[in-house]
Parts: sequence; C-alpha cells; structure tokens
Amino acid sequence: MMLIAMPAGAQPVKPPVQKKPAQKVQKAQASQKKPNALMRGKREKLECKLGSEDRHARIAVELIGGRVKSLAYYSKWKPRTCSVHIVRDDAYSKWEDPGNVTVVTLNEEKGAFLIDYDRRSVKFLFREIDRERFCGMEGKITGTLTVTRGRSQCELEGVMDEKVPEPADPVTERSGDAQQGPAKETPKEMSKEAAKAL
Repeated sequence: MMLIAMPAGAQPVKPPVQKKPAQKVQKAQASQKKPNALMRGKREKLECKLGSEDRHARIAVELIGGRVKSLAYYSKWKPRTCSVHIVRDDAYSKWEDPGNVTVVTLNEEKGAFLIDYDRRSVKFLFREIDRERFCGMEGKITGTLTVTRGRSQCELEGVMDEKVPEPADPVTERSGDAQQGPAKETPKEMSKEAAKAL
C-alpha cells in the first residue's frame, strides 16, 4: 500500500468547468421562446355587448399588431351562462394565420373560430362551438359576432338563436333538430379570403 503525503492546507485540484460557448446558449434560449413572443405591434383591447341583463352576449378581445392574441366570449340566458376564453398558443387551441384571417381550432373537436379582420372591426365566425364543453348545456354555438372599434354594441347573427333545451317528448326534439339551418353556412358579410379558409 502506498501513501501520498500532501502539505498541510493544500486542496485537491478540480478540473476546470467548461462553459458553453455564448452562441450555443443564445440558440438554446431562442428555441425556448413561445411563438406568442413573436407578436409585435400596438396592443389594443376591444369589447362589446348586445342584449338585456338576463339575455345577452359579449366579447373582449386583445389584439397585438392587429392580430387577436386572446378572446373571452360570454353569454347569458338567465339562469344559464356560457364562457369561452382562449389565448394564442395555449394548450386548448391551434392558431393559424393564412392571409388576412385567423383560424382557431379547438382541441378534441370542440369547434373552431374564423376571425376576419377589417380596418374598423373584427368579425368572429363561430363554427360548431360545443355548448356542453363551455356552457354545460346541449347544442352548438354557430353564427357571427362582430366587434367594431369605437362601438359598445356587438353585431350578432345566429350566435344567440339556438334555444336552451327543455324537457320534451323525443318526437318533438327530433323535429326541432331537423329545423335548425345548416351550421357551416358562410355569412354574406364575410370576406372572400375568410370564405376560402372555411
């Protein structure tokens, strides 16, 4: 057995720690940034409401650089309420921006939004949004809601038309379902570019 004597107070030498080159660190940080961080431009909030205290629809929208970053839709049929809140790059939706529109597809086939931008307004086309998921009641939300800069009232078409289900015999319910119009009909006011994205 061999013993090595070390002078008093001496410390063992540690190998030098290798630092990552600054370039590699910057690349790693850039890859961790969310796509949301790429949104640039003026931050703007729009909101509107239409209806009475007991039965109304309203929406609040946050835009960055003219594109929707988040939306919060709320409607009320006393005593029932409905609430949809989605944010770009969240875990519940997929966002695409083809041309002058934005397509938001909700996870688990819960519906979609088509967002059409105009100089004065933002129009939302609700496409089969699942009421069970967001409102706790049967049916789908279909139609359009437009929020216009400088106006406190929304413009609605079809969004609040669907009746709240009431207990009835199966024959009446079947005939009622058959009378609902086509859900994916494109409103006349939507732009040609928005219609292409459907």
